[in-house]
Amino acid sequence: GKEITLLMQTLNTLSTPEEKLAALCKKYAELLEEHRNSQKQMRILQKKQTQLVQEKDHLQSEHSKAILARSKLESLCRELQRHNRTLKASVQRAREEEEKRKEVTSHFQVTLNDIQLQMEQHNERNSKLRQENMELAERLKKLIEQYELREEHIDKVFKHKDLQQQLVDAKLQQAQEMLKEAEERHQREKDFLLKEAVESQRMCELMKQQETHLKQQLALYTEKFEEFQNTLSKSSEVFTTFKQEMEKMTKKIKKLEKETTMYRSRWESSNKALLEMAEEKTLRDKELEGLQVKIQRLEKLCRALQTERNDLNKKVQD
Repeated sequence: GKEITLLMQTLNTLSTPEEKLAALCKKYAELLEEHRNSQKQMRILQKKQTQLVQEKDHLQSEHSKAILARSKLESLCRELQRHNRTLKASVQRAREEEEKRKEVTSHFQVTLNDIQLQMEQHNERNSKLRQENMELAERLKKLIEQYELREEHIDKVFKHKDLQQQLVDAKLQQAQEMLKEAEERHQREKDFLLKEAVESQRMCELMKQQETHLKQQLALYTEKFEEFQNTLSKSSEVFTTFKQEMEKMTKKIKKLEKETTMYRSRWESSNKALLEMAEEKTLRDKELEGLQVKIQRLEKLCRALQTERNDLNKKVQD
């Protein structure tokens, strides 16, 4: 509203339609420059969006590696559990054998030393296995700690990408608002030029009517002049007065013809400028449609990225 008021005040300060048209052309050039700047900002945002997609693919690859490492850890844990169960079964069997040996010690006193030796060997083997189990448990603990640190790092990276995505969305919305404002401003200027063209056409028609009326008066005065010429011998003084009026009327008709030609030229110039602005508006409408299609694609891509991110978060939490 303020820009239209300032534009109207500026046009009112100008004296001729040519100056007004030049001022309108200058204002239109400024609007075109703003539109080009908006397009540059849109291309920058598209480039940033492409970089975000590449970073997201890289994070997906790292997440897949983390999932593979987790699967290996789980497999190692299952193997360790099977090994522990095997050890427990071996210890249980050794205990059962020891009880049987104790029951038959009275009958097999000769083989007691061999049985004791075997028990010592079993104990040494059990000690070694226990030590190996402790080492495996320590390694598993370290791997779990590393995996937790890796998960924390991935969460931080996802939060950072969320902030970048919000910034891109805000910039896209700002670009859309700037495009909408430029479109509204262009429409207001078009309406103003249409009013100017209609007013010029109306003045041209009015001048044509005045020209026709003056030609009729000229014809009437011509008839009177012929009548006066017949009575020239009777009234020489009246003839001189009529001749002077004829000369004044002729000058007035020539002046009106010049004004009519001038207004016709202005009307044609305004009409030509209006046609050029209509063509320019058609081109800008096409560009705006293309930008809207690109914006819709970016919004779909953002939603798809958000959905994938949520799925990844669910998988990591599971």
